[in-house]
Amino acid sequence: MDYASESEINQAGESVSKLTESLCSVLFGQEELIELVITGILARGHILLEGLPGLGKTELVKGLAKSMDLDTKRVQFTPDLLPGDITGNPVLQEQNGQRKFVFQPGPLFTNLALADEINRASPKTQSALLEAMQERCVTVLGETHALPHPFFVLATQNPIELEGTYPLPEAQLDRFLFKLEVTRNSASTLQQIVEHRELGTEPEVSKILDQPTLIALLDLVRRIYLPGVVANYIARIVDGTHAGQSTASQQVKFGASPRAALSLASAAKAHALIKGRINASFEDVKFIAPAVLRHRIVLDYGARIEGLTPDDVIDSLLKELPYQDTSTPNTLKASEA
Repeated sequence: MDYASESEINQAGESVSKLTESLCSVLFGQEELIELVITGILARGHILLEGLPGLGKTELVKGLAKSMDLDTKRVQFTPDLLPGDITGNPVLQEQNGQRKFVFQPGPLFTNLALADEINRASPKTQSALLEAMQERCVTVLGETHALPHPFFVLATQNPIELEGTYPLPEAQLDRFLFKLEVTRNSASTLQQIVEHRELGTEPEVSKILDQPTLIALLDLVRRIYLPGVVANYIARIVDGTHAGQSTASQQVKFGASPRAALSLASAAKAHALIKGRINASFEDVKFIAPAVLRHRIVLDYGARIEGLTPDDVIDSLLKELPYQDTSTPNTLKASEA
């Protein structure tokens, strides 16, 4: 493989810095969240944003679309939304004197699909996104239709404790690269919002990247080098999320899947690009691990009673595992050679 060079990384870093600055002007006081969102996009992943209403989740997604000049469509998920309302439906039309069904694309046929309040729709409607998120296509009446490139789903979700919500199925959660928690603002940030925002108006966002530049960045991320020792660290983290494989996972019912390991690798490469490095590092993996794993770990009943969260398990696991597997030093050296 032709790995990324330092000059390419430096050139890409300028575009990423401008994008970060633009999004920070949309959502005040959420620098780490914005860094993770950009990381997820560069890793070609879908992102689930969870937080209480009014914290700016939707504005962040809209600002991201404008900054990257992406075609975007918004779907407000409600209990009466049907799968065909998202994917599209065949419509009976008359052509050349004959009637036949012609497929009319739904709002998924866009570069960035904003699934607003995704957990307010029924599980049947939520499942309509499964094929689109994994295969980048939809199948209606046996006919498969490819989605535009690039294609991202950014979904917002209210905490499931609120009334009128449906928890997302585990199979769908696993297709999100990141689950990010949007927290409330500090008093100083709230003052900044009051001074620079008006109720009912949207912040002005200028275009930072065009689509060819974004696609070039996505391709560059794939060329970031992933050292063997870092790949081994990723494998041990994912394995450690399963019950009996680590001290931290004693109260885990189900651990992370192989898709989680691939997600960690892709996101670590993307974060390395943001930080201006030509290879992914242990620090990259450690930074993005909670966002990749928190929605892929299912705790047992006892853990939930004790108030333990997946983030607690991940934090303990990262503290427990050393960067390098000292039990197999020869293998690690050989993989690096």
